[in-house]
Amino acid sequence: MDLVSLWNLQGQLFALLAVGALLRKVGLFNETTKGMLTDLVLYVTLPCSIVLSFRMDLDGSLFVALSVIFFVSMAIQVVCFLLSRFSFRKTETGKQSVLRYGLLVSNAGFMGLPIAGELFGSSGLMYASIYLIPQRVVMWTAGLSVFSPAGANRKEAARKVILHPCMIAVYIGLFLMITQLRLPSFVTMTLSSLGGSTTALSMMLIGSLFAEMHKDQLRLDGRLLIFSLLRLVLIPLISLVGCRFFGIDRVVTGVAVILAAMPGGSSTVILASKYGRDTSYASKLVIVSTMLSLISIPFWGMVL
Repeated sequence: MDLVSLWNLQGQLFALLAVGALLRKVGLFNETTKGMLTDLVLYVTLPCSIVLSFRMDLDGSLFVALSVIFFVSMAIQVVCFLLSRFSFRKTETGKQSVLRYGLLVSNAGFMGLPIAGELFGSSGLMYASIYLIPQRVVMWTAGLSVFSPAGANRKEAARKVILHPCMIAVYIGLFLMITQLRLPSFVTMTLSSLGGSTTALSMMLIGSLFAEMHKDQLRLDGRLLIFSLLRLVLIPLISLVGCRFFGIDRVVTGVAVILAAMPGGSSTVILASKYGRDTSYASKLVIVSTMLSLISIPFWGMVL
C-alpha cells in the first residue's frame, strides 16, 4: 500500500474516532446505544462484509493462501500463549490476569477485520476471517482459563467458536466460493450496503470509549508500557520476520502482521468484571493500547 493511501486511511480512522467521541460527549452514544451498535456490528455488518469477501474464483493458489494464513495464525497464537505464560509473574493477581489475557486475545476481530479490509481489499478481509479462527479458539479456552481455570469448558468453548456470527459468515462464504453460486443482485447490493458501514460503526464505538477516559486512565505505569511493547511491537515483529523468512505471500504477510499488531481486546474488561479481577485496570489497558495502536498500525503499514 502506498504511503499517501495509508495516511488517508489513518486520517479517516482518526476522523471516525473523533465523531464517536463527540457523539458520546453530547449524549447520543450512551451505554444502551453502545451495546446495540456493538451487536449490530458483530451480528450484522461484519458478517455481511465477510460473506462478500469470499466472492472470488477458487483455485489452487487461493486454497494454499487460506491454509497458510490459518497456520501462520496458529503459530502467532503459540507465541502469544508463551508470552502470556512467562510475562508479569511478579504482578498482583488481579492485574496479572488482565495483562496475560490481553497478550493472548487482541481486538483483531472488532478493529482488525475492518482495517484489514480497508488496507488489502476483499482478499485481505477473507484472509483475516480465516486468521481469526485460532484466536477465537484460544479466547474461549486458554484465554478464559487465565481468569478462571474452572471456567474453560471445552464443550462450551467449542459451541461459542462454532456458532460465532462471524464464523457462520465464513461457512456461508466458503460454501458460495466452493460452489460458485451467484447471489441475486439485490442480495449482493444489500450485503454490500450493510457491510460498508462496518468500519464507520466500529471506529465510532472505539472513539466513544476514548471519550469516557478519566485522568487516572491516562497515567501510564511500567507494566502497561511493557504490555504495549509486547502487544503492538514484539508480536507483529515476530510475525513479520517469520513470514519473510518462509517467503510467504505479501498480502498474507500484511494481514498477519496488521492483525498481530492489534491492541488488547475489549473482552478483557468483560471477563475481568465477571471473574472479579481489576476491571478499571482492564479498561485502562484497552484504552491505552488502542491509543498507542493508532501510532503503531500506520508504522507497520509503512513497513509492509
